[in-house]
Amino acid sequence: MREKSGNRAKLRTTALLVSALLGACPAIAQEIPAQEFTTSLVDIHQGSSLSDRARGLGDGGYELQDGSWQSFNHWYRARWVDMHVDLLTQITDDTGILWGFGTGEQAEKYRIQPSFKLGFLTQIHPSANSILSLSVTTTFGGSLSEKSCEADYGDLGTYNVNCRLAAGEMAPEETLKYLVNAKPESQHIRLNYRVTF
Repeated sequence: MREKSGNRAKLRTTALLVSALLGACPAIAQEIPAQEFTTSLVDIHQGSSLSDRARGLGDGGYELQDGSWQSFNHWYRARWVDMHVDLLTQITDDTGILWGFGTGEQAEKYRIQPSFKLGFLTQIHPSANSILSLSVTTTFGGSLSEKSCEADYGDLGTYNVNCRLAAGEMAPEETLKYLVNAKPESQHIRLNYRVTF
């Protein structure tokens, strides 16, 4: 029994110490100023090199067996163009987190995936009127992928083909090698030196 009551005394003492520490924490926290982070819009734009490339796939067309013209344009025309938003969350006066996103875009025969950008920015002041800054960012996602078509070759059967090459002399299965699959530039490193007069 003594052993049990000794354990209870230890538990009571520990509980009192923990309560005292927890009671002191708010007082300690009030003495330390809270860090405020500011987020600013750096850039917002629509379109990219992959958007331009996807639209370029819509140039041209081919003539069908009945003599009518099949344009590629309606297959590669998106209702929404990929929008990119870049933001900076300032951590200190000279450092910050760069981040942002791309909405992606889609048409009948291609898709650009949504993307997420993450990186950092830091700067130093070599003199009173100059700033040397370094930024590094990495983009995740945002790839362009072209979709195939199903083409009816009459007596030869129906094949999965590259829409743009279906009317050429190439074997249907060979055209699939030329479907566009492209990734955006995923890493950017920028070094900037600015002097004010």
